[in-house]
Amino acid sequence: MIELKGSEKLPVLIKKAHIRINTGLSTLSQILSWFAELYDSRIPTSVWIRCQLALAEGFTNAVRHAHKGKPSDLPIDIEVAVFTESLEIKIWDCGDPFDLEQKIQDMSEQTDIYAPGGRGLRLIDDIADSISYSRMPDHRNCLSIVKNYSPCLSE
Repeated sequence: MIELKGSEKLPVLIKKAHIRINTGLSTLSQILSWFAELYDSRIPTSVWIRCQLALAEGFTNAVRHAHKGKPSDLPIDIEVAVFTESLEIKIWDCGDPFDLEQKIQDMSEQTDIYAPGGRGLRLIDDIADSISYSRMPDHRNCLSIVKNYSPCLSE
């Protein structure tokens, strides 16, 4: 690692991958299989499982909300970058933009814990150390989820 001032260290990229997949919940198992191939033993299992859940929720939200009523061949792009002490998931959709922070705040006040859905963003927010949703110049939206971790040491 490159040493910076104090205890800061520059993140080192271990691996990065991208997948483009058509809109549809039936493709979730394909996404999760693709994600499983990116696992690195330095990532604690509990962190990996939570990131898998965040990815599934983010993709499901893109399909159910952002792409609702849109053609099934409309692509969703997903990128995963594994760093030495963090994992970053980006999900691009073609839906209408919304205010993520306001939506999460509204959900915190209104969510029915017994409802069959509607808690995905709250789960993602609970899992992530950083979450953002931005409108891109190409008129797509990017959900960025970052989870930090302390690496497992090899024996």
